[in-house]
Amino acid sequence: MAQNSQPLPEGQEEYEADIIVLEDEEGTEHSFEVIDAVDHKGARYMALVPYAEGEEALPEEDLDLVLMKVNQDEEGEYLDLIDDDEELYEVGHIFEKRLSEFFEIEDLPER
Repeated sequence: MAQNSQPLPEGQEEYEADIIVLEDEEGTEHSFEVIDAVDHKGARYMALVPYAEGEEALPEEDLDLVLMKVNQDEEGEYLDLIDDDEELYEVGHIFEKRLSEFFEIEDLPER
């Protein structure tokens, strides 16, 4: 099947999703798209949404935003849930401000 490709407008790069696969406690793999990342107070955080390939695969309901902290051990970097509520609220509000220009984000609860 031939693909009809048109040149992109000058200065615009082709979008390529940054996909990561995470394994849950039962060993099931889930694909996520990294939509933003930020460094805050010496730590790195990522905002992820469940990945759906193609518009037809997108869910009809809103996507859940998943916030993860990048940690490191002797084997390398890994993503972990943010356990501390205060840290989660703080990072959540940072991402809310950063992403609200591009996405409709429900207001996060106040501390």
